[in-house]
Amino acid sequence: MSFTATKFSPSPLPLTSTTPRSNDKPLSFSFDHSKPNPSSSFLGSTRKLLRFNALARPHAHPRASSSPAAAVLLERTSNLLVTKEEGLELYEDMILGRFFEDKCAEMYYRGKMFGFVHLYNGQEAVSTGFIKLLKKEDSVVSTYRDHVHALSKGVPSRQVMSELFGKATGCCRGQGGSMHMFSKEHNLLGGFAFIGEGIPVATGAAFSSKYRREVLKQADCDHVTLAFFGDGTCNNGQFYECLNMAALWKLPIVFVVENNLWAIGMSHLRATSDPQIWKKGPAFGMPGVHVDGMDILKVREVAKEAVERARRGDGPTLVECETYRFRGHSLADPDELRDPAEKEHYAGRDPITALKQYLIENNLANEQELKAIEKKIDEILEDAVEFADSSPLPPRSQLLENVFADPKGFGIGPDGRYRCEDPKFTEGTAHV
Repeated sequence: MSFTATKFSPSPLPLTSTTPRSNDKPLSFSFDHSKPNPSSSFLGSTRKLLRFNALARPHAHPRASSSPAAAVLLERTSNLLVTKEEGLELYEDMILGRFFEDKCAEMYYRGKMFGFVHLYNGQEAVSTGFIKLLKKEDSVVSTYRDHVHALSKGVPSRQVMSELFGKATGCCRGQGGSMHMFSKEHNLLGGFAFIGEGIPVATGAAFSSKYRREVLKQADCDHVTLAFFGDGTCNNGQFYECLNMAALWKLPIVFVVENNLWAIGMSHLRATSDPQIWKKGPAFGMPGVHVDGMDILKVREVAKEAVERARRGDGPTLVECETYRFRGHSLADPDELRDPAEKEHYAGRDPITALKQYLIENNLANEQELKAIEKKIDEILEDAVEFADSSPLPPRSQLLENVFADPKGFGIGPDGRYRCEDPKFTEGTAHV
């Protein structure tokens, strides 16, 4: 696979490594200065091109300086980037994410959901492009905009919808809600409401994989962790600390920045001294990659290289996916701060529409096949809503579960029963 990339650094340095890839060829950069600057569809971009073969950090003393890694913007390298089966799988997952979020909006306005609900419309290429490449054992750490990450990782629609309804059949038994999706079975480690707090968890999961493989000698433990977060997170301290640890220990993790250009109502270009987030990777000795997050095929090719790189032990990668959300920050946001022309521009770059066009133009699918997928997803979501609506609310006894390591110290009375099961529980709250 060849990459064509845009160069932000005026004086790129060649990087070579003796570490072989799977094809036993050394990793290297080679630069192509013969091509003109492309016009970019992204905001505030002026870039030059370079050719990228592979990314790696040279073997050196930890305190030795290393050449900076490069940013890349993938260009298609063939006319057929996916098989028919792969294309239909990608389309189905993206449709599931889009239709699920539209159904969430409907249920929210009908009073079935409460609190803040942050929808993912427009960003589906990022979730699908990365997560559908993972094994079940691989881990995903998300943000408060986590519904679609959960679905892509395999959490059933019934469980995600029930969680949003606050029902006992949800993936967190109704106690997590919109911003705290979690599934041990599917290695979805959250859903985190505060920006940046999931990144240390993801770094810890990646460390666990490396420890199990190298210290506990579990040779089959080649698990990879994906950490998703937004542009607004990239000015927070946890982000930098974890980039440093991941690079220092060569952890099997991919940091995925979903740069939708807005942190609630603050423009990314106004809030960040250097808005090119990919640069923060090379600053810590790991590759920094920039990709069009509105194109599933471009995201998927970059994701393949980053995930494979982590899996074979070559360390972390920072990937900046420049994308756009089609709705406000949350369903409580009237979305009045963004320029209508900007929203219209990105609506015209809908990642689902682009994939549909690609599949049809390359004879990988026809309209009838794609409509059949959409009908299937409609039926799945109608069933999910019916299931969630008819599911029971969590019992009061669940309130004090999983709060303390030893629940007898607080949540269980002398008779061995949960104190919150006592009809007088609410009367004696101060004494519990």
